[in-house]
Amino acid sequence: MSQPTIPMPRHVGAVNWIGLATLIRKEIHRFLKVWVQTVAAPVVTTLLFYAVFALALGGVVRTVGDVPFLLFLAPGLIMMAIAQNAFANSSSSVLVSKVQGNIVDVLMPPISALELTAAYVIGGVVRGAMVGLVTALAITLFVPLTVHSIGFILFHGVAAASLLALLGLIGGIWADKFDHMAVVTNFIVTPLSFLSGTFYSIESVPPTFRFIAHLNPFFYFIDGFRYGFIGQTDGTLGTGILVMLGINLLLGLVAWRMIARGYKLKA
Repeated sequence: MSQPTIPMPRHVGAVNWIGLATLIRKEIHRFLKVWVQTVAAPVVTTLLFYAVFALALGGVVRTVGDVPFLLFLAPGLIMMAIAQNAFANSSSSVLVSKVQGNIVDVLMPPISALELTAAYVIGGVVRGAMVGLVTALAITLFVPLTVHSIGFILFHGVAAASLLALLGLIGGIWADKFDHMAVVTNFIVTPLSFLSGTFYSIESVPPTFRFIAHLNPFFYFIDGFRYGFIGQTDGTLGTGILVMLGINLLLGLVAWRMIARGYKLKA
C-alpha cells in the first residue's frame, strides 16, 4: 500500500504577497464592517467642530492673512480626522487582538515583521484617507474648498496617516489594556493635535509658543496639508517634508523591531 504524499511547504518568495494582501484586506474589512462607528462618526464629530467655530464667529468675517478663517480651518480639521483615525485603526486592531488572545493567528503564518508592519500601516492609511475624503466632501457643503497643490495634499495626507498608524501600532504593541492606550491618546496624540496649528495660525502666537510649535511634528503635516488647499504656510515646506520622512522612517524601524522581537506579542 502506497504511503500518502506529504505536501511540501510552498515557497512564498522574498515577499509573501498573498499573506500581505490578506492581512491588508482583513484590516480594511475590520473597520468597514462597523463603518458607522469608524467612518461616519468621525465625520460627524469633525463637522461639529466646524459648526462650533462657525457659530462662535457669529457671522463676523475673520481672516488669517488673506484667507477667511473658516476656509483656513477646514484643512486642519480634515487632517485631524485623518490622523486620529489612522491611529485608532492600527492601535485598536493590535490591542484587541492581544486582549482577545487571537494575536497568534497573525503571528503564526509565514509573514515577516516588515510585512506585518506594512499591513497595519496600510490599513490605517486607508481608513484615514477614507474618513478624510468623506469629511472634505461634507465640509464643501459649507465652505468652498480650493486646491492649490494636489501633490502636497496627497503627500502630507499619506505621510500623516502613516505616522499616526505607526504610532498606533507601537502603542498597541506596548499597551497591555485599554487604559494604557488611553494614556497614549490623551497625553500624546490629542495634545500634539490640538497644539499643532489645527485651529489657528502659529504666526499669531507669542515667539515662545511658536518655537514650541516648530518642535511638534504634527505641525508640519498640518501646515503642508493646508498649503495644498490655500497656498499659505506658517513654516518651511522643505523642512516639513524632511521631518515627515525622518519621523516615519524612525517610527517604522521601531515598530518593525518590536514585532521582530515579539515584544509583548509572544510569550
